[in-house]
Amino acid sequence: MADFEVLHYFALGAVALVATLLATPIVRDLSVRASLVDRPGGRKVHLKAVPRLGGIGMFVGFVAALALEVAGGSAGWWPAIFARLDLPLMGTLAGCVLIFIVGLIDDLRGLSPAMKFGGQLTAAALPIAAGVHIQHVPLGVFTYPVTAIWIVGFANVFNLIDGLDGLAAGVAAIAAASFLLIAIDMNTLVAGVLAASLIGACVGFLRYNFNPASIIMGDSGALLIGYILGCTALLGVMKSAAALTLVAPLIVIGVPVFDTGSAIIRRWRSGRPIHEADNGHIHHRLLHLGFSQRQTVLTIYVWSAALAIGGYLMGHVAISMRVVILVALVGLSGVTAWRLRLFEKARFHGDDEE
Repeated sequence: MADFEVLHYFALGAVALVATLLATPIVRDLSVRASLVDRPGGRKVHLKAVPRLGGIGMFVGFVAALALEVAGGSAGWWPAIFARLDLPLMGTLAGCVLIFIVGLIDDLRGLSPAMKFGGQLTAAALPIAAGVHIQHVPLGVFTYPVTAIWIVGFANVFNLIDGLDGLAAGVAAIAAASFLLIAIDMNTLVAGVLAASLIGACVGFLRYNFNPASIIMGDSGALLIGYILGCTALLGVMKSAAALTLVAPLIVIGVPVFDTGSAIIRRWRSGRPIHEADNGHIHHRLLHLGFSQRQTVLTIYVWSAALAIGGYLMGHVAISMRVVILVALVGLSGVTAWRLRLFEKARFHGDDEE
């Protein structure tokens, strides 16, 4: 990797980090004044009310990094992606804005599941209409609906795992770091810029979001980071015709995927709607085992890092070793999910306390 590339991505990440560090306290104070806080009770583990609009700070940091990319191109500092009109990129960024707005409205006033899902599908349709879709996998007429499911799925798995201080932001930063390395290897500048900017925004937000958090990201942040990762995979990681093209990004975000998959199975077995909240997620199970919030989050970080490293290595080894890595990672994660009883019945929000 050239020193120039290191400087390029480091600068973007640094700008996103600093902008998020500066914006988040302002958002936090405004949230408190407007009483836009998440109050303790139910499935929530907070012991006091916490401002819930942290996604605004993350969005500001992400946009600030992209603004540097614009300035860098116009000033001739580097061959920035905005030096020319890139339709897939424009569609992706338009979708980022829309998914952020959908999440923000839900944070401010609440949206029905149908309206929220409709907004997510519309946001996914923007990059698809601009030419962003799954490549090198023969899906035929299903290419576009599967791509939409992919993007919406990424957004929602991070929304579902956002249940502890620092959890979603840390897991997203780990996944984005793996995607950045893959993008550098494949020389996909757009994906690299998105990944580096997201890393900076997530790390900057963790300054205020790690336990004990003084602000949480809310749906505006959780949906945004998942959406960016989903599009980054399509724009960079999945541009290879190599085997397991679809699998590698899912391995990288394996913890949220396992958490969401087990939640769907658990709720189906209980005869409940899949969108109905319960206390059977990975972090709930670890807390029930006696882990502290910090221990739980750090444990999931380690699990996520192992999967992210494995997902990255799958592009650098022989096909036979890719299969070995895949089986090992999926097997170990499956055993962990079984040991944590992720598929067993859990208490749902609104149920009487046992």
